[in-house]
Amino acid sequence: MASESKATVPLTLPVLPLDDEVVLPGMVVPLDLSDNDVRAAVEAAQAAARGAGGKPRVLLVPRVDGTYAGTGVLGIVEQVGRLADGDPGALIRGIGRVRIGAGTTGPGAALWVEGSVVEETVPQPLPGSVAELVKEYKALATSWLKKRGAWQVVDRVQQIDGVGALADNSGYSPFLTVAQKVALLETADPVARLRLATAQLREHLAEQDVAETIAKDVQEGVDKQQREFLLRRQLEAVRKELRELNGEKDGEESDDYRARVEAADLPEAVREAALKEVDKLERSSDQSPEGSWIRTWLDTVLELPWNERTEDRYDIQGAKAVLDAEHAGLEDVKERITEYLAVRKRRSERGLGVVGGRRGGAVLALVGPPGVGKTSIAESVAHAMGRKFVRVALGGVRDEAEIRGHRRTYVGALPGRIVRAVKEAGSMNPVVLLDEIDKVGSDFRGDPAAALLEVLDPAQNHTFRDHYLEVELDLSDVVFLATANVLEAIPEALLDRMELVRLDGYTEDEKVVIARDHLLPRQLERAGLEPGEVALEEASLRKLAGEYTREAGVRTLERAIARLLRKVAAQHELGDRELPFTITPEDLRALIGRPHHVPESAQDPAERRTAVPGVATGLAVTGAGGDVLFVEASLADPETGAAGLTLTGQLGDVMKESAQIALSFLRSHGAELELPVTGLKDRGVHIHFPAGAVPKDGPSAGITMTTALASLLSGRLVRTDVAMTGEVSLTGRVLPIGGVKQKLLAAHRAGITTVVIPKRNEADLDDVPAEVLEKLEVHPVTDVRQVLEIALAPAEVAVPVAA
Repeated sequence: MASESKATVPLTLPVLPLDDEVVLPGMVVPLDLSDNDVRAAVEAAQAAARGAGGKPRVLLVPRVDGTYAGTGVLGIVEQVGRLADGDPGALIRGIGRVRIGAGTTGPGAALWVEGSVVEETVPQPLPGSVAELVKEYKALATSWLKKRGAWQVVDRVQQIDGVGALADNSGYSPFLTVAQKVALLETADPVARLRLATAQLREHLAEQDVAETIAKDVQEGVDKQQREFLLRRQLEAVRKELRELNGEKDGEESDDYRARVEAADLPEAVREAALKEVDKLERSSDQSPEGSWIRTWLDTVLELPWNERTEDRYDIQGAKAVLDAEHAGLEDVKERITEYLAVRKRRSERGLGVVGGRRGGAVLALVGPPGVGKTSIAESVAHAMGRKFVRVALGGVRDEAEIRGHRRTYVGALPGRIVRAVKEAGSMNPVVLLDEIDKVGSDFRGDPAAALLEVLDPAQNHTFRDHYLEVELDLSDVVFLATANVLEAIPEALLDRMELVRLDGYTEDEKVVIARDHLLPRQLERAGLEPGEVALEEASLRKLAGEYTREAGVRTLERAIARLLRKVAAQHELGDRELPFTITPEDLRALIGRPHHVPESAQDPAERRTAVPGVATGLAVTGAGGDVLFVEASLADPETGAAGLTLTGQLGDVMKESAQIALSFLRSHGAELELPVTGLKDRGVHIHFPAGAVPKDGPSAGITMTTALASLLSGRLVRTDVAMTGEVSLTGRVLPIGGVKQKLLAAHRAGITTVVIPKRNEADLDDVPAEVLEKLEVHPVTDVRQVLEIALAPAEVAVPVAA
């Protein structure tokens, strides 16, 4: 055993109860004698001491909730007198533990009990484990005392040698509960008592460390907030002084959003929504992230031009003059804008500016090949109307939130492109160009084209609601212009909301005018040349447009002009060219090389594609406008080739079906057409469309394939100056097709003089420019037989059937 305790010497002592307090041996405590039980015990002890001699002795027993502990402490009354507050008191020293026995009688009103003193013995010298325990307790006690600044007590603790006395010394610890002190009192074994006291002290120090860490973190946070608050107040003061120094009125940059909202010219519903957000902002703290979101939203709302509008120019003649000066051709677009302005003027004069909460906005879709001026015509429309112009690029947009905005719950949320366009314009009636609307895509983030349905619907867009703003925005006075290259790529529901205006490309005469009046002056400036230093003859411009470029628009033509001017400027800087200089058609080859597009009619007859039977010229429409399409047909040798129809050139299903129809028609009507079709059953037929890398589809090449096969079987050549378009039926009827204007413009560009079209497309000739029709001989037909009569040259010399 490391130590032992045993009860000896029975005692009879008055009980001094301690309510919710514990005194351990070795402690000296003052007690208040105003309590009846305490006074009775001290008086009884004094009476007994007078009879027996010596100092009065009492038994200090903890009383918790009216229940006495089983062990008490023998206390010596050292002194009776007055406490610091003047009340009567006694100073009592704890001597040793007493195990309480049965009650007995004694003098006075106190309770007397019998007890036996518990004697403690610890082997000397101390065993190693006990010595380590003593060392640990003293270290822990010293650490705790130093934290409290009780340096005088540290030496006293270090001087205590007894194991039991060291454990009982923890009775002075204020952090111990009554239950913990009672446990120490009732633990008679000194070593066990010291181990218990060490565990209690260690637990308290651990809790204290955690509390100190938390307090330190809290204090650091408070200090940071106080420092930030102080710095912000200092920054506001500095800004105020700077404003006063610069002569600005105080409050121009104030964050008083309530005053700004009330002073702003906002619609009533928007004002109510803004004031609700201001209420939230005033209730939120400066450190709350919601505050910054609300400020950003309020800034966006306050920056929008809710009641700002530009005055439209109702000078119809002046607007038409602006459009004519800035663009050659495009008569359909100019006419539509002129009509819109005329109607707006008449409505304004009659007080019909706003009907049913909506104004008379317009939604036009400009559809045509690249380079025909769709984007630039939109700027001219804004110029003619006296409105602000904003361009919104939609090419490649795949996120629906780009149109309608992001919800404010997302970090970094922004309003959509439509709201930003209105904000950028600074007015509620700008001209907004939705560029490349056919290039809008859709994926898991939504369909932006579907989000545009409300924007472009004149019956709905006066109450357009952006996901970010969440208030109604009136778009009914906005003129929306959408541009697209391919009509089929625009969703039908979206196209239904717009008025379609086609830009089918320019004639050669229009290109010459555009190059002379617009492209050449612009490129002269970019090349650093004065207007009179370099000139291009009209014949040079015509040759550039006809032989160096073959396009619906004028972008390639402008690049060719720019290349010419750069070449002349470089030659002048090198000393090889004197200025001024006029570029003639003969100079073009020396400056920019040979022509890239020579018309078939200008080539040597032996080199033309239609120089052999089985080749016909067709017309097609592509994303870049109209184009000329050649169809080649051949028959396989009956001994080596397999029977059947072979099609090449990346053809779509509709075009493949047209080839089958053409072949079936010739097989069934060959005798009528005087064609040797008896061998078609045993010989393979191959139809090829050159430019095999370009996909092709559609029914309009039906009569072209029929003509090519008829040419092959008859041995008669197809006329070089003839091009054709039309769908063919099994009975030989020529059915209508689309894109007549683009196809005739392409034929004109290619040097074709005779065009065959379906009779039912004759009404489409009204859309073709008059100068183009004058140079083309157009034959409306209803039957394939008429096509063959026009297209096939007479067989003056017998030509063998192509194999």
